[in-house]
Amino acid sequence: MTTQDAATAGAEGAAGTASGAQVRGLGQLGVAVQDLEAMTAFYRDVLGLKVRKDEKGWKEFDANGCVIALHNGTSEVGRRPPKMGFWAKDIAAARQELIGRGARMSKLMMGGGLVRCEGKDPDGNPFSISDRP
Repeated sequence: MTTQDAATAGAEGAAGTASGAQVRGLGQLGVAVQDLEAMTAFYRDVLGLKVRKDEKGWKEFDANGCVIALHNGTSEVGRRPPKMGFWAKDIAAARQELIGRGARMSKLMMGGGLVRCEGKDPDGNPFSISDRP
């Protein structure tokens, strides 16, 4: 066992990963929406996400390793709501395509080693698209 292996094993043991208890990543993001049909159309037709589950009052979309689950309901978003971040290789082309599908998108922003633009879904939830996966 190398020094690095020992350090990693010690850190994993301390964090509880031996039992599988450590949080590994985001698997699903649930979003309460006021108009499920409009939001389904936006995420499917405008953003182009694939529907993976379509049930009454519940829709799931494949967001490349994370599930976005929309469900009927209301939520009170804080003063600075969470923002979904999507990835694309060509931000300018992705922005133009989304605008063509009816999304309202910001201008391209560059800085911090990435290019991005931002928008909001029909319920006002913010999202961004950047070239940083």
